[in-house]
Amino acid sequence: MPAETAEQSRLWMAFPHEGYTLGETEDDAHAARTTWAAVANAAVAFEPVTMVVDPADTEIAARYLDPRVEVVTAELNDAWMRDIGPSFVLDSEGRLGAVDWVFNGWGGQDWAAWDKDSKIGSFVAGQTPAQLISSALVNEGGGIHVDGEGTVLVTETVQLDPGRNPGATKEQVEAELARTIGATKVIWLPRGLTRDSEEFGTRGHVDIVAVMPSPGTVLVHHQENPEHPDYQVSQEILALFKDSTDAAGRPFTVIPVPAPATLTDEEGFVDYSYINHVAINGAVIACSFNDEHDARAVEALAAAYPGREIVTVDARELFARGGGIHCITQQQPLAG
Repeated sequence: MPAETAEQSRLWMAFPHEGYTLGETEDDAHAARTTWAAVANAAVAFEPVTMVVDPADTEIAARYLDPRVEVVTAELNDAWMRDIGPSFVLDSEGRLGAVDWVFNGWGGQDWAAWDKDSKIGSFVAGQTPAQLISSALVNEGGGIHVDGEGTVLVTETVQLDPGRNPGATKEQVEAELARTIGATKVIWLPRGLTRDSEEFGTRGHVDIVAVMPSPGTVLVHHQENPEHPDYQVSQEILALFKDSTDAAGRPFTVIPVPAPATLTDEEGFVDYSYINHVAINGAVIACSFNDEHDARAVEALAAAYPGREIVTVDARELFARGGGIHCITQQQPLAG
């Protein structure tokens, strides 16, 4: 699986259709559609974007999306393409593959529906020249992060979740990650952020906690305020990486990225994170929160991704629904 910074042929997304993400009112639906579209419309200035739209929503989507965004139709439950779509890989000759994980609503969450979303991985793969690689592992794209050189980050609370892979061992998960995405070094984080581990979360996706912008370097979510429960999580993850090496045996250069200064919303402690960004050709589409730490985060990302424009989108409506910009996007690497 190539690094996210490798050249891409396009970015895949899905348009909010129903359920928890769309919300209960027309204002909720408008806020969701506006934010998803803002990410697509920002990205399409740099590379092709394909949006999967439920057939019932084609006219609605057209009102929100830049005309340059390509639309394909398939029935959807939700709109978290990182998790329902395939993880793209390249073989040694540069040919494209697409890993189709089993998706079961983030471990069978009682508020989730996935009868349609569980088919999106193979649907998206079928829109590309990719060879489909089926996996029996219940996993989501937000539950892994790679450096393109064999290192993959995961969390014990996701891949070993009894709601996802009951009875699975680390050795079994590592073997499947080796088979599917070419992982030669798996780094197990003990958990994810606090709110992401609560009712409407993913039970600990890594893509909100840590990301490798280049081999040997890791950006880590750093909650600086001890009043927030993620302060302790940050300390654990920072310490773990300081004692870890990557697939090439290199110790990590660990760069803490400040969490937003905002601690709470009406639901409790937030899991706002600047780590949940997506690298695309020539740019990084990053979360902003109308927060006093936004500028610090942009500065950190600009240093970590030299030569790429940092484009921010207000992600508060995304996080209110359980995720961020990385969660709603899935990159397709350029095949050889």
